[in-house]
Amino acid sequence: MMNIVPIERVERAILVLRGQKVILDVDLAVLYGVPTKVFNQAVKRNRKRFPLDFIFKVTPEEKREVVTNCDHLSRLKFSPTLPYAFTEHGAIMAATILNSPRAVEVSVLIVRAFVRMREALTANRELTQKLAELEQRLDTHDEAIQSLMAAIRSLMTPPEQRRRRIGFVRPDRNAEDK
Repeated sequence: MMNIVPIERVERAILVLRGQKVILDVDLAVLYGVPTKVFNQAVKRNRKRFPLDFIFKVTPEEKREVVTNCDHLSRLKFSPTLPYAFTEHGAIMAATILNSPRAVEVSVLIVRAFVRMREALTANRELTQKLAELEQRLDTHDEAIQSLMAAIRSLMTPPEQRRRRIGFVRPDRNAEDK
């Protein structure tokens, strides 16, 4: 199967909003090869297929942030409408309402892109955990080294020597001096 769209293009379209990985309606329309208006009309006609965990409307603040951070979304800057954000499941559901060969192929690419991102995130978590363990080990080593250095320093300090008096010491005073 020849990819219509490079998977890297799909991965670049995935954003994080409200702690979720999403694709905006503008990007999905481009990926599926339909105008955004036609895409959104199809979604509205099939609204029951898109529960709240599949789709949400972007707030003006989120729109500003997305336009600022993503060069390919600069065309949204002057658009009066707020885009929709589709979660992974919403993006797949969108392919079922479009029902074209391109939509089917792109939905497969979208699934693969989300899976690759999830795998990268998992690998990143494992790496972060291993680094934390290493830091903790180093901290305990640092403490051990510091206590070892303190012990060496105390051994390097000459002990205080009590000077004995020169001369004859009477036996009854001998107990007092010690």
